[in-house]
Amino acid sequence: MSNLKKLDNDYILSTYARNYTEFVYGKNATLYDTEKKDYIDFTSGIGVVSVGHGNKELSEALHKQAGELIHTSNLYAIRPQAEAARAIVEQSGFDMKCFFANSGAEANEGAIKIARKYGEIAEEIKRYKIITLDKSFHGRTISALKATGQEAMHNYFGPFPDGFSYAKSIDDIEDIIDNHTIAVMIELVQGEGGVESLDKEKVQALAIMLKEKDVLLIVDEVQTGIYRTGQMLASNYYDIEPDIITLAKGLGGGVPIGVVMTKHKDILHTGDHGSTFGGNFLSSRAALTVLNILKKEKKSGELELTAIYFANALERIYLKHQHLFKDIVGFGLMKGLRIKDDGMLVKIIDSAHKNRVLVLKAGRNTLRFLPPLTIKESEIDEGFRRLDSALSSL
Repeated sequence: MSNLKKLDNDYILSTYARNYTEFVYGKNATLYDTEKKDYIDFTSGIGVVSVGHGNKELSEALHKQAGELIHTSNLYAIRPQAEAARAIVEQSGFDMKCFFANSGAEANEGAIKIARKYGEIAEEIKRYKIITLDKSFHGRTISALKATGQEAMHNYFGPFPDGFSYAKSIDDIEDIIDNHTIAVMIELVQGEGGVESLDKEKVQALAIMLKEKDVLLIVDEVQTGIYRTGQMLASNYYDIEPDIITLAKGLGGGVPIGVVMTKHKDILHTGDHGSTFGGNFLSSRAALTVLNILKKEKKSGELELTAIYFANALERIYLKHQHLFKDIVGFGLMKGLRIKDDGMLVKIIDSAHKNRVLVLKAGRNTLRFLPPLTIKESEIDEGFRRLDSALSSL
């Protein structure tokens, strides 16, 4: 580990608050370090490892694909990319087309471009403004960062592209819309913003209002998508039909991939957008395999049972440690515990790590849980036993 720390400090830019535990292999929701100590992973790589570590079906699919073709470029049709797009569209229930990128930020950049082209060709007045919510997070590229409604994240990196504004809440969006507004971009559950779920009825009313005004609804499902909330998309749970949806994180099971999908199928033409690596043979094979695995988990009822079991275990921790927590937030396998004292959040995460269970922070006061969707009951039990010990030691 000391050698890794030196390598990291010598050659990697210091953009992360590193923990220098060196993980070397994993099995489902359990990680193992160089000393073969096991850790229960309630983070899944920040919502990425959706089908668990070392998943045999995914590993075999990637091994086979890597032995045949990894990359040819998007100048040629890619069969697993087309099949993955079909799976995304069919499982979402929306009549859309897909563009493949490499990350959530890139997917959101694509969404911004689609919206702005729509705003330029559909009206005499150019419509380009995009409204997002306070505490939102949409990525770290320049436009996606500006779309992020967290002022502290904008320090140092300007000037930014203009045309972004922020609503304090979903109730304030209509008042901000003007003749130049083309889209509203929201997360149905704000992950980085504190696992904050938007009100379902208000979201549905927003969707109706935007449609009447011909303002596009973009839903950032980078974290909520791919069955994280129990449905293929959180948009399915909220019973809305966005104009544009973005995906990433859990779609590749750990292989980098992003997708922007839209019902405006003919808005982009040859040369309007592109990606060298997006949706290549390896990443799209990963996505197709993950979607097949999770479709079976959903159809069998296992996904719902896992979410219920996890929620019940989380509630027991909450009830036992109410001196620390004031609320349970989120749904599906995207959950959080609201902390009473903001200063305790980092201490809880550190104590949890010492007890070999991995958890995340969200915002200033939320302990976040994003376990693999395939997590077993035994792993849930052991993880919460360790978390209980960590909390009791504080």
